[in-house]
Amino acid sequence: MFKKQLRLLAGVFAALLIVLGGCKSKYEKLKASNDNAKKYSEAIKLYNKREYTKALGLFDDLVVRYRGHEGAEDLFYYNAYANYKLKDYTAAGYHFKNFADTYPSSPRAEECRFMYAYCLYLDSPIYSLDQTNTTKAIDGLQLFINLYPKSDRVAEAGKLIQTLRDKLETKAFENAKLYLTIGDYQAAVIAFGSTLRDYPDTKYGEEIEYLTVEAQYQYAKHSNEYFQEDRFGQTITLADQFTDKFPTSKYLKDVAQYKKDAKEDMEKTKRLLAEASINPNLAKKLSKKDSVKTQPPSEKNNGDKKIPN
Repeated sequence: MFKKQLRLLAGVFAALLIVLGGCKSKYEKLKASNDNAKKYSEAIKLYNKREYTKALGLFDDLVVRYRGHEGAEDLFYYNAYANYKLKDYTAAGYHFKNFADTYPSSPRAEECRFMYAYCLYLDSPIYSLDQTNTTKAIDGLQLFINLYPKSDRVAEAGKLIQTLRDKLETKAFENAKLYLTIGDYQAAVIAFGSTLRDYPDTKYGEEIEYLTVEAQYQYAKHSNEYFQEDRFGQTITLADQFTDKFPTSKYLKDVAQYKKDAKEDMEKTKRLLAEASINPNLAKKLSKKDSVKTQPPSEKNNGDKKIPN
């Protein structure tokens, strides 16, 4: 009885495989055939039915066979969009660019040049990751604007560029803050300054200038005593500049405190160095190597944090 049921199940399974194999065989046979016209016609039908994976399977084969022949322009166009519909923006961007480069006089060249840049835009990652694609997207969109300054898509391209620049701006700001967090205070001061130079109209401007005061104070505080007077002096200068520039800032109280502490610490340093000038043992003790990455004990647990690319 059991053997009969087993044979019956095996027969049903075999029949099912035959049926399924028959369903697949029509597409597979066409894919393996040399009937390019039929293959192309079926690929378009599949594309219009939104069966993009199957359509792409045929397009990929036809692209090689049609290259340089009549009808290749339409094929390249549909092939690029099939990849786009499947959200393979890297492949789609490549094919859109290839179309625009191969058929620069085509009525579709402008569209494909824009779509190439738009695919780069879609491939741009969150700000905390590597921003190579973001930079490429900005370059691609700017190239589109330069090539087609009268295009209806120029306004959209401009908005996309601004979105991408905002992302780069945020990354620069967050990287600078991370230097401050891990106690690399000199690097933080430099990074905040670079961010302000690269993005003079940044929405983070007030906070950046406040954090620069903090970073400069901490840099001075953790420096060798022989360098502290000058570095505390820079802290005071930055604090005065901040107060003049942002007279109603919510950070004014903190900035005033950093200025007060910097003045007091500067006086302490002057007295200490005066004593060291007549005390060789103290002078030797103070002659330790200056470090730009000295961290206070409370921050040492952050030492394993790294600046992302």
